[in-house]
Amino acid sequence: MTVTSATGPVGRPPHRAGRENFRQLIMLRWIAVSGQLATILIVTLGMKVVVPVVPMVAIIGGLVALNLVSTARLARAGAIRNAEVLGGLLLDMAALTGLLYLSGGATNPFVSLFLLQVVLGAILLDTRSAWVLVAATAGCFVLLVVTYHPLVVPEYFRIGRIDLYILGALVSFVLVAVLLVFFVTRINANLRARDARLAAMRQQAAEEDHIVRMGLLASGAAHELGTPLALVSVVLNDWAKMADFADAERAEDLREMQGALARCKTILTGILTSAGEARGENPKVTTLSAFVGELADEWRAQNVGRPLLLRDQAVVQADLRIVSDAALKQVIWNVLDNARDASRKAIVLAVERDDSRLAFEILDEGPGFTPEMLANIGRPYHSTKGRPGGGLGLFLVTNVMRKLGGRVSAHNRARGGAVVRLDLPIAAIELAKEAEDVR
Repeated sequence: MTVTSATGPVGRPPHRAGRENFRQLIMLRWIAVSGQLATILIVTLGMKVVVPVVPMVAIIGGLVALNLVSTARLARAGAIRNAEVLGGLLLDMAALTGLLYLSGGATNPFVSLFLLQVVLGAILLDTRSAWVLVAATAGCFVLLVVTYHPLVVPEYFRIGRIDLYILGALVSFVLVAVLLVFFVTRINANLRARDARLAAMRQQAAEEDHIVRMGLLASGAAHELGTPLALVSVVLNDWAKMADFADAERAEDLREMQGALARCKTILTGILTSAGEARGENPKVTTLSAFVGELADEWRAQNVGRPLLLRDQAVVQADLRIVSDAALKQVIWNVLDNARDASRKAIVLAVERDDSRLAFEILDEGPGFTPEMLANIGRPYHSTKGRPGGGLGLFLVTNVMRKLGGRVSAHNRARGGAVVRLDLPIAAIELAKEAEDVR
Protein backbone atom coordinates (compact mmCIF):
# COMPACT_ATOMS: atom_id res chain seq x y z
CA MET A 1 0.00 0.00 0.00
CA THR A 2 1.39 3.37 -1.03
CA VAL A 3 0.09 6.70 0.20
CA THR A 4 0.91 10.00 -1.43
CA SER A 5 0.46 13.25 0.41
CA ALA A 6 -1.51 16.13 -0.99
CA THR A 7 1.53 18.13 -2.06
CA GLY A 8 2.16 20.25 -5.03
CA PRO A 9 -0.65 22.04 -6.75
CA VAL A 10 -3.87 20.63 -5.49
CA GLY A 11 -5.33 18.94 -8.55
CA ARG A 12 -7.03 21.10 -11.09
CA PRO A 13 -8.34 24.58 -10.33
CA PRO A 14 -11.93 24.77 -9.05
CA HIS A 15 -13.18 26.59 -12.21
CA ARG A 16 -12.24 23.44 -14.12
CA ALA A 17 -15.65 22.00 -13.16
CA GLY A 18 -17.37 24.81 -15.09
CA ARG A 19 -15.27 24.06 -18.15
CA GLU A 20 -16.05 20.34 -17.93
CA ASN A 21 -19.78 21.06 -17.62
CA PHE A 22 -19.60 23.41 -20.60
CA ARG A 23 -17.97 20.57 -22.53
CA GLN A 24 -20.90 18.33 -21.56
CA LEU A 25 -23.33 20.91 -22.99
CA ILE A 26 -21.40 20.94 -26.26
CA MET A 27 -21.60 17.16 -26.41
CA LEU A 28 -25.33 17.25 -25.67
CA ARG A 29 -25.82 19.79 -28.47
CA TRP A 30 -24.04 17.52 -30.97
CA ILE A 31 -26.31 14.66 -29.91
CA ALA A 32 -29.34 16.94 -30.35
CA VAL A 33 -28.20 17.98 -33.84
CA SER A 34 -27.70 14.34 -34.86
CA GLY A 35 -31.07 13.33 -33.43
CA GLN A 36 -32.90 16.20 -35.11
CA LEU A 37 -31.39 15.43 -38.51
CA ALA A 38 -32.20 11.74 -38.09
CA THR A 39 -35.78 12.58 -37.11
CA ILE A 40 -36.27 14.80 -40.17
CA LEU A 41 -34.97 12.03 -42.44
CA ILE A 42 -37.20 9.39 -40.85
CA VAL A 43 -40.30 11.59 -40.94
CA THR A 44 -39.84 12.88 -44.49
CA LEU A 45 -38.38 9.83 -46.25
CA GLY A 46 -39.70 6.96 -44.16
CA MET A 47 -43.12 8.23 -43.07
CA LYS A 48 -43.70 10.57 -46.05
CA VAL A 49 -44.78 13.39 -43.69
CA VAL A 50 -44.52 16.84 -45.23
CA VAL A 51 -42.55 19.27 -43.05
CA PRO A 52 -40.76 22.55 -43.92
CA VAL A 53 -37.33 20.93 -44.31
CA VAL A 54 -35.36 24.01 -45.39
CA PRO A 55 -36.11 26.24 -42.36
CA MET A 56 -35.70 23.27 -40.01
CA VAL A 57 -32.27 22.46 -41.48
CA ALA A 58 -31.38 26.16 -41.21
CA ILE A 59 -32.18 26.09 -37.48
CA ILE A 60 -30.03 22.97 -37.06
CA GLY A 61 -27.23 24.74 -38.96
CA GLY A 62 -27.50 27.55 -36.42
CA LEU A 63 -26.98 25.01 -33.63
CA VAL A 64 -23.89 23.69 -35.43
CA ALA A 65 -22.50 27.23 -35.67
CA LEU A 66 -23.26 27.78 -31.97
CA ASN A 67 -21.38 24.60 -31.10
CA LEU A 68 -18.36 25.63 -33.15
CA VAL A 69 -18.28 28.99 -31.37
CA SER A 70 -18.67 27.23 -27.99
CA THR A 71 -15.82 24.84 -28.83
CA ALA A 72 -13.57 27.79 -29.73
CA ARG A 73 -14.51 29.46 -26.43
CA LEU A 74 -13.65 26.30 -24.53
CA ALA A 75 -10.21 26.24 -26.14
CA ARG A 76 -9.42 29.62 -24.60
CA ALA A 77 -8.20 29.83 -21.02
CA GLY A 78 -10.32 31.13 -18.18
CA ALA A 79 -13.42 30.17 -16.27
CA ILE A 80 -16.75 29.72 -18.04
CA ARG A 81 -19.09 32.42 -16.76
CA ASN A 82 -22.68 31.85 -15.69
CA ALA A 83 -23.90 34.24 -18.42
CA GLU A 84 -22.23 32.10 -21.10
CA VAL A 85 -23.99 28.96 -19.93
CA LEU A 86 -27.33 30.77 -19.68
CA GLY A 87 -26.89 32.23 -23.16
CA GLY A 88 -26.15 28.80 -24.61
CA LEU A 89 -29.18 27.21 -22.96
CA LEU A 90 -31.47 30.03 -24.13
CA LEU A 91 -30.25 29.63 -27.71
CA ASP A 92 -30.81 25.86 -27.46
CA MET A 93 -34.33 26.56 -26.22
CA ALA A 94 -34.97 29.02 -29.05
CA ALA A 95 -33.82 26.43 -31.61
CA LEU A 96 -36.04 23.74 -30.05
CA THR A 97 -38.98 26.15 -30.07
CA GLY A 98 -38.40 26.90 -33.76
CA LEU A 99 -38.27 23.21 -34.67
CA LEU A 100 -41.42 22.46 -32.65
CA TYR A 101 -43.21 25.45 -34.22
CA LEU A 102 -42.52 23.99 -37.66
CA SER A 103 -43.70 20.51 -36.66
CA GLY A 104 -46.96 20.82 -34.77
CA GLY A 105 -46.16 23.08 -31.83
CA ALA A 106 -47.38 21.87 -28.44
CA THR A 107 -49.09 18.89 -30.11
CA ASN A 108 -45.67 17.47 -30.95
CA PRO A 109 -44.81 14.83 -28.31
CA PHE A 110 -41.17 15.98 -28.32
CA VAL A 111 -42.23 19.17 -26.51
CA SER A 112 -41.14 17.39 -23.30
CA LEU A 113 -37.52 18.05 -24.34
CA PHE A 114 -38.00 21.47 -22.72
CA LEU A 115 -37.70 19.70 -19.36
CA LEU A 116 -34.15 18.65 -20.21
CA GLN A 117 -33.16 22.31 -20.61
CA VAL A 118 -34.82 23.25 -17.31
CA VAL A 119 -33.13 20.46 -15.34
CA LEU A 120 -29.69 21.28 -16.75
CA GLY A 121 -30.22 24.95 -15.99
CA ALA A 122 -31.22 24.18 -12.40
CA ILE A 123 -27.94 22.30 -11.92
CA LEU A 124 -25.53 24.57 -13.77
CA LEU A 125 -26.90 28.08 -13.24
CA ASP A 126 -27.29 30.33 -10.25
CA THR A 127 -30.80 30.71 -8.80
CA ARG A 128 -31.75 33.88 -10.67
CA SER A 129 -30.60 32.53 -14.03
CA ALA A 130 -32.40 29.23 -13.43
CA TRP A 131 -35.68 31.10 -12.89
CA VAL A 132 -35.02 33.12 -16.04
CA LEU A 133 -34.73 29.84 -17.92
CA VAL A 134 -37.97 28.55 -16.38
CA ALA A 135 -39.81 31.72 -17.42
CA ALA A 136 -38.40 31.48 -20.94
CA THR A 137 -39.48 27.84 -21.18
CA ALA A 138 -43.01 28.62 -20.03
CA GLY A 139 -43.21 31.48 -22.53
CA CYS A 140 -42.05 29.25 -25.38
CA PHE A 141 -44.57 26.58 -24.44
CA VAL A 142 -47.44 29.09 -24.37
CA LEU A 143 -46.29 30.42 -27.74
CA LEU A 144 -46.40 26.91 -29.21
CA VAL A 145 -49.93 26.43 -27.88
CA VAL A 146 -51.13 29.67 -29.47
CA THR A 147 -49.37 29.48 -32.81
CA TYR A 148 -47.61 26.75 -34.76
CA HIS A 149 -47.28 25.21 -38.20
CA PRO A 150 -49.75 22.29 -38.38
CA LEU A 151 -48.23 18.86 -38.87
CA VAL A 152 -49.94 17.25 -41.89
CA VAL A 153 -50.06 13.47 -41.37
CA PRO A 154 -50.66 11.24 -44.44
CA GLU A 155 -54.08 9.62 -44.76
CA TYR A 156 -52.86 6.10 -43.97
CA PHE A 157 -51.70 7.34 -40.52
CA ARG A 158 -55.05 8.90 -39.67
CA ILE A 159 -56.64 5.76 -38.19
CA GLY A 160 -53.83 5.18 -35.74
CA ARG A 161 -53.07 8.80 -35.00
CA ILE A 162 -53.58 8.43 -31.25
CA ASP A 163 -51.31 5.41 -31.27
CA LEU A 164 -48.75 7.38 -33.28
CA TYR A 165 -48.84 10.23 -30.75
CA ILE A 166 -48.39 7.81 -27.85
CA LEU A 167 -45.47 6.19 -29.66
CA GLY A 168 -43.89 9.61 -30.13
CA ALA A 169 -44.47 10.49 -26.47
CA LEU A 170 -42.84 7.20 -25.42
CA VAL A 171 -39.80 7.87 -27.58
CA SER A 172 -39.57 11.40 -26.19
CA PHE A 173 -39.87 10.20 -22.59
CA VAL A 174 -37.16 7.55 -23.02
CA LEU A 175 -34.90 10.05 -24.77
CA VAL A 176 -35.28 12.67 -22.03
CA ALA A 177 -34.80 10.08 -19.27
CA VAL A 178 -31.64 8.63 -20.85
CA LEU A 179 -30.11 12.04 -21.54
CA LEU A 180 -30.91 13.28 -18.03
CA VAL A 181 -29.36 10.28 -16.33
CA PHE A 182 -26.32 10.30 -18.61
CA PHE A 183 -25.50 14.00 -18.44
CA VAL A 184 -26.72 14.85 -14.95
CA THR A 185 -24.60 12.09 -13.42
CA ARG A 186 -21.54 13.34 -15.30
CA ILE A 187 -22.22 16.95 -14.34
CA ASN A 188 -22.69 15.96 -10.70
CA ALA A 189 -19.38 14.09 -10.85
CA ASN A 190 -17.70 17.31 -12.06
CA LEU A 191 -19.32 19.29 -9.25
CA ARG A 192 -18.24 16.73 -6.64
CA ALA A 193 -14.68 16.84 -8.00
CA ARG A 194 -14.78 20.64 -7.74
CA ASP A 195 -15.96 20.45 -4.12
CA ALA A 196 -13.19 17.97 -3.33
CA ARG A 197 -10.59 20.31 -4.82
CA LEU A 198 -11.95 23.24 -2.85
CA ALA A 199 -11.81 21.18 0.35
CA ALA A 200 -8.21 20.20 -0.42
CA MET A 201 -7.30 23.84 -1.04
CA ARG A 202 -8.88 24.88 2.26
CA GLN A 203 -6.95 22.13 4.02
CA GLN A 204 -3.72 23.25 2.38
CA ALA A 205 -4.38 26.88 3.38
CA ALA A 206 -4.98 25.80 6.98
CA GLU A 207 -1.78 23.76 7.00
CA GLU A 208 0.23 26.63 5.55
CA ASP A 209 -1.21 28.97 8.18
CA HIS A 210 -0.12 26.44 10.82
CA ILE A 211 3.35 26.37 9.27
CA VAL A 212 3.57 30.17 9.35
CA ARG A 213 2.68 30.26 13.03
CA MET A 214 5.18 27.50 13.79
CA GLY A 215 7.83 29.32 11.77
CA LEU A 216 7.29 32.52 13.74
CA LEU A 217 7.51 30.58 16.99
CA ALA A 218 10.66 28.75 15.90
CA SER A 219 12.22 31.97 14.63
CA GLY A 220 11.54 33.72 17.92
CA ALA A 221 12.93 30.78 19.91
CA ALA A 222 16.05 30.69 17.72
CA HIS A 223 16.73 34.38 18.33
CA GLU A 224 16.17 33.96 22.06
CA LEU A 225 18.51 30.96 22.24
CA GLY A 226 21.26 32.76 20.36
CA THR A 227 22.35 34.83 23.39
CA PRO A 228 22.72 31.99 25.94
CA LEU A 229 24.48 29.81 23.37
CA ALA A 230 26.94 32.62 22.66
CA LEU A 231 27.57 32.88 26.41
CA VAL A 232 28.16 29.13 26.68
CA SER A 233 30.58 29.34 23.73
CA VAL A 234 32.60 32.07 25.47
CA VAL A 235 32.72 30.06 28.72
CA LEU A 236 33.86 26.90 26.91
CA ASN A 237 36.58 28.81 25.11
CA ASP A 238 37.77 30.23 28.45
CA TRP A 239 37.76 26.76 30.00
CA ALA A 240 39.87 25.45 27.12
CA LYS A 241 42.64 27.86 28.19
CA MET A 242 42.58 26.79 31.86
CA ALA A 243 45.09 24.39 33.29
CA ASP A 244 42.33 22.29 34.91
CA PHE A 245 41.29 21.11 31.42
CA ALA A 246 44.78 20.18 30.28
CA ASP A 247 44.37 16.44 30.98
CA ALA A 248 43.19 14.27 28.07
CA GLU A 249 39.87 13.17 29.58
CA ARG A 250 38.63 16.67 30.38
CA ALA A 251 39.95 18.00 27.10
CA GLU A 252 37.97 15.31 25.26
CA ASP A 253 34.81 16.22 27.18
CA LEU A 254 35.36 19.86 26.34
CA ARG A 255 35.76 19.09 22.64
CA GLU A 256 32.51 17.09 22.68
CA MET A 257 30.71 19.98 24.36
CA GLN A 258 32.09 22.42 21.78
CA GLY A 259 31.00 20.07 19.00
CA ALA A 260 27.50 19.81 20.45
CA LEU A 261 27.38 23.60 20.78
CA ALA A 262 28.44 24.01 17.15
CA ARG A 263 25.67 21.60 16.15
CA CYS A 264 23.13 23.68 18.10
CA LYS A 265 24.29 26.82 16.32
CA THR A 266 23.96 25.07 12.96
CA ILE A 267 20.41 23.99 13.81
CA LEU A 268 19.47 27.53 14.84
CA THR A 269 20.95 28.91 11.64
CA GLY A 270 18.88 26.42 9.64
CA ILE A 271 15.74 27.43 11.54
CA LEU A 272 16.31 31.11 10.86
CA THR A 273 17.06 30.41 7.19
CA SER A 274 13.97 28.24 6.73
CA ALA A 275 11.68 30.59 8.65
CA GLY A 276 11.81 33.01 5.72
CA GLU A 277 11.98 31.85 2.13
CA ALA A 278 12.59 28.22 1.27
CA ARG A 279 16.01 29.26 0.00
CA GLY A 280 18.49 31.28 1.97
CA GLU A 281 19.68 34.74 1.03
CA ASN A 282 23.18 33.48 0.16
CA PRO A 283 22.58 30.23 -1.70
CA LYS A 284 25.54 27.94 -2.25
CA VAL A 285 26.15 26.67 -5.77
CA THR A 286 27.24 23.05 -5.84
CA THR A 287 26.56 19.81 -7.71
CA LEU A 288 23.95 17.19 -6.98
CA SER A 289 26.52 14.51 -6.13
CA ALA A 290 28.40 16.90 -3.81
CA PHE A 291 25.14 17.94 -2.13
CA VAL A 292 24.11 14.34 -1.49
CA GLY A 293 27.58 13.28 -0.39
CA GLU A 294 27.98 16.20 2.01
CA LEU A 295 24.53 15.58 3.48
CA ALA A 296 25.28 11.89 4.06
CA ASP A 297 28.69 12.63 5.61
CA GLU A 298 27.24 15.24 7.99
CA TRP A 299 24.44 12.90 9.08
CA ARG A 300 26.93 10.07 9.73
CA ALA A 301 29.12 12.44 11.76
CA GLN A 302 26.16 13.36 13.97
CA ASN A 303 24.95 9.75 14.27
CA VAL A 304 28.10 7.78 14.98
CA GLY A 305 27.45 4.06 15.05
CA ARG A 306 24.31 4.28 12.87
CA PRO A 307 25.27 3.11 9.35
CA LEU A 308 23.86 5.06 6.42
CA LEU A 309 24.18 3.44 2.99
CA LEU A 310 24.12 5.83 0.03
CA ARG A 311 22.84 4.57 -3.31
CA ASP A 312 23.29 7.47 -5.68
CA GLN A 313 21.88 6.17 -8.96
CA ALA A 314 22.06 9.70 -10.41
CA VAL A 315 25.88 9.52 -10.67
CA VAL A 316 25.60 7.46 -13.87
CA GLN A 317 24.34 10.65 -15.56
CA ALA A 318 26.13 13.92 -16.07
CA ASP A 319 26.40 15.71 -12.74
CA LEU A 320 23.86 18.46 -12.20
CA ARG A 321 24.75 21.95 -10.98
CA ILE A 322 22.27 22.99 -8.31
CA VAL A 323 21.65 25.62 -5.68
CA SER A 324 22.14 23.95 -2.30
CA ASP A 325 18.78 24.40 -0.59
CA ALA A 326 18.92 24.50 3.22
CA ALA A 327 15.22 23.63 3.45
CA LEU A 328 15.60 20.53 1.24
CA LYS A 329 18.63 19.45 3.22
CA GLN A 330 16.70 19.76 6.48
CA VAL A 331 13.78 17.83 4.98
CA ILE A 332 15.97 14.85 4.06
CA TRP A 333 17.69 15.08 7.44
CA ASN A 334 14.32 14.93 9.24
CA VAL A 335 13.29 11.79 7.36
CA LEU A 336 16.66 10.18 8.09
CA ASP A 337 16.20 10.98 11.80
CA ASN A 338 12.77 9.35 11.73
CA ALA A 339 14.26 6.25 10.08
CA ARG A 340 17.00 6.19 12.73
CA ASP A 341 14.42 6.28 15.52
CA ALA A 342 12.41 3.47 13.88
CA SER A 343 15.24 1.05 13.14
CA ARG A 344 18.47 0.03 14.84
CA LYS A 345 19.83 -1.38 11.56
CA ALA A 346 21.33 0.30 8.53
CA ILE A 347 19.40 3.06 6.77
CA VAL A 348 19.50 3.47 3.00
CA LEU A 349 19.39 6.81 1.18
CA ALA A 350 18.69 6.19 -2.53
CA VAL A 351 18.85 8.98 -5.12
CA GLU A 352 17.13 8.67 -8.50
CA ARG A 353 16.91 11.14 -11.35
CA ASP A 354 15.44 11.46 -14.82
CA ASP A 355 15.27 14.36 -17.26
CA SER A 356 12.81 16.41 -15.22
CA ARG A 357 12.45 14.96 -11.72
CA LEU A 358 14.63 14.05 -8.76
CA ALA A 359 13.71 11.53 -6.08
CA PHE A 360 15.16 10.71 -2.65
CA GLU A 361 14.12 7.42 -1.04
CA ILE A 362 14.83 6.69 2.63
CA LEU A 363 14.49 3.00 3.52
CA ASP A 364 14.63 1.50 7.01
CA GLU A 365 14.08 -1.96 8.52
CA GLY A 366 11.85 -0.91 11.40
CA PRO A 367 8.24 -1.94 12.12
CA GLY A 368 6.88 0.21 9.29
CA PHE A 369 3.92 2.58 9.29
CA THR A 370 0.59 1.73 10.84
CA PRO A 371 -2.48 1.96 8.54
CA GLU A 372 -3.53 5.10 10.42
CA MET A 373 -0.15 6.73 9.79
CA LEU A 374 -0.27 5.86 6.07
CA ALA A 375 -3.77 7.32 5.85
CA ASN A 376 -2.58 10.58 7.48
CA ILE A 377 0.84 11.10 5.91
CA GLY A 378 1.63 14.79 5.95
CA ARG A 379 -0.94 15.73 8.60
CA PRO A 380 0.22 17.16 11.92
CA TYR A 381 0.22 15.29 15.23
CA HIS A 382 0.05 11.79 13.75
CA SER A 383 3.05 9.89 15.08
CA THR A 384 4.07 6.42 16.23
CA LYS A 385 6.36 7.86 18.91
CA GLY A 386 3.54 8.53 21.38
CA ARG A 387 4.90 11.77 22.77
CA PRO A 388 2.95 15.03 23.09
CA GLY A 389 3.38 17.31 20.09
CA GLY A 390 4.86 14.48 18.02
CA GLY A 391 4.07 13.96 14.36
CA LEU A 392 5.25 17.35 13.11
CA GLY A 393 8.29 15.99 11.26
CA LEU A 394 6.50 14.60 8.20
CA PHE A 395 4.05 17.50 8.36
CA LEU A 396 6.93 19.97 7.93
CA VAL A 397 8.51 17.74 5.29
CA THR A 398 5.25 17.66 3.33
CA ASN A 399 4.82 21.43 3.38
CA VAL A 400 8.40 22.18 2.37
CA MET A 401 8.09 19.70 -0.51
CA ARG A 402 4.83 21.34 -1.53
CA LYS A 403 6.57 24.72 -1.61
CA LEU A 404 9.26 23.25 -3.86
CA GLY A 405 6.59 21.81 -6.16
CA GLY A 406 7.17 18.22 -5.08
CA ARG A 407 5.32 15.53 -3.19
CA VAL A 408 5.85 12.99 -0.41
CA SER A 409 4.78 9.36 -0.54
CA ALA A 410 5.26 6.45 1.86
CA HIS A 411 4.66 2.72 1.95
CA ASN A 412 5.72 -0.34 3.89
CA ARG A 413 8.25 -2.78 2.48
CA ALA A 414 7.17 -6.37 1.87
CA ARG A 415 10.03 -7.77 3.98
CA GLY A 416 9.61 -5.25 6.79
CA GLY A 417 10.42 -1.62 7.25
CA ALA A 418 9.21 1.54 5.57
CA VAL A 419 10.04 3.71 2.58
CA VAL A 420 9.55 7.47 2.40
CA ARG A 421 9.96 8.95 -1.06
CA LEU A 422 10.54 12.65 -1.79
CA ASP A 423 9.88 13.66 -5.42
CA LEU A 424 10.52 17.14 -6.72
CA PRO A 425 11.09 18.80 -10.09
CA ILE A 426 14.75 19.33 -10.94
CA ALA A 427 13.90 22.89 -11.93
CA ALA A 428 13.23 23.68 -8.25
CA ILE A 429 16.93 23.38 -7.36
CA GLU A 430 18.78 23.43 -10.68
CA LEU A 431 21.09 26.36 -11.32
CA ALA A 432 19.48 28.44 -14.04
CA LYS A 433 21.37 28.78 -17.32
CA GLU A 434 21.33 32.56 -17.02
CA ALA A 435 22.92 32.35 -13.55
CA GLU A 436 25.66 30.09 -14.91
CA ASP A 437 26.41 32.58 -17.68
CA VAL A 438 26.68 35.42 -15.13
CA ARG A 439 29.09 33.36 -13.04
